[in-house]
Amino acid sequence: MRRVQKFVDAHVGGRADRWDKTGKFPVEAWRSLSKSGLAGLPIPRKYGGAGEDVLSYVQAVEEISKASAAFGVTLAVHVSLVSQPLLWFGTEQQKMHYLKPLALGRQLGSFCLTEPGAGSDVSAMESRATQKGDSYLINGHKYFIVNAPMAGTYLVFAMTDKSLGHRGISCFIVDRNIPGVRIGRVFDKMGIRSSQVSEVFFDDVRVPAENMLGRPGDGFKIAMETLDCGRISIAAQAVGIAQASLEAAIQYAKTRVQFSRPIGDLQAIRWMLADMATEIEAARLLTYRAAYLTGKSKKHTKEASMAKLFAASTAVHAARQALQIHGGYGYMTDLPLERYYRDAKITEIYEGTSEIQRLVISNELL
Repeated sequence: MRRVQKFVDAHVGGRADRWDKTGKFPVEAWRSLSKSGLAGLPIPRKYGGAGEDVLSYVQAVEEISKASAAFGVTLAVHVSLVSQPLLWFGTEQQKMHYLKPLALGRQLGSFCLTEPGAGSDVSAMESRATQKGDSYLINGHKYFIVNAPMAGTYLVFAMTDKSLGHRGISCFIVDRNIPGVRIGRVFDKMGIRSSQVSEVFFDDVRVPAENMLGRPGDGFKIAMETLDCGRISIAAQAVGIAQASLEAAIQYAKTRVQFSRPIGDLQAIRWMLADMATEIEAARLLTYRAAYLTGKSKKHTKEASMAKLFAASTAVHAARQALQIHGGYGYMTDLPLERYYRDAKITEIYEGTSEIQRLVISNELL
């Protein structure tokens, strides 16, 4: 964690508000993160990573997200949604050719699953991959794809047999430079503004059959297992946002004087801070437990969804309460409170909405 904190202090802290206002991806910060060896924290050294455990990686996402939630999700998608499935499902050749550059930070990864008509309902996807000899032709339109404009390696999900529903989905490793890959609209977002999110079009993109991740029809399984891991990193992002909100609120409560005393002396403020701190600690422990189970290769679907559901709600609540404690000052863009508030909301939406998390949890219970 010392290495992560050193990186955050040197390359993220104090810059997040500027990144947010411009909406531009901080290329230099990513290069510095890669040089620090943080782009592949939980990936074995054999494949260019740092060889750390999943819990250490999750703690890193939390710490980075405390300073910049947008930069935190850039790392989370790169590692949890691209590098880790390559590690779990890739052949040795795929790992050496694609995973190693990702783990070293030489390439940025992007996870291409969502479509305009297929969000929570993955089986409704319209993207197709048609086999042509020893290759596949991919045609499709992906939507709300994080990291896409900056990425060099995509994991692309497409139907290889529509008649089989979700069992007909396959996953492919696609190089950005292959003809037919095209970036569409780059979205202007409410929060995490310096994280790049766009459409991606695949027009007769020819990929070798050896670029299929897993076997034909494994795409849904790969996506679901990957999202289990991804939800933990989003929970960590949410905890980071919540912690930043709490720390700002505590500092303000100590220094803001009203009625001849610090507002932190008022019971209403004290109880708000106590509830925030308790909820954040509970969210953190849920997140760390899910990360621990992942690292031990134990089933963690329910735990990952619980962590994301509770941490996301906690982030939104903590940001709202911190802004309320700051009063009018919190509503101004001079302070980062309004950024925390905007950034927190997305954690209840992407990588499975809170409603989907409740569905997953209840399915696991029943």
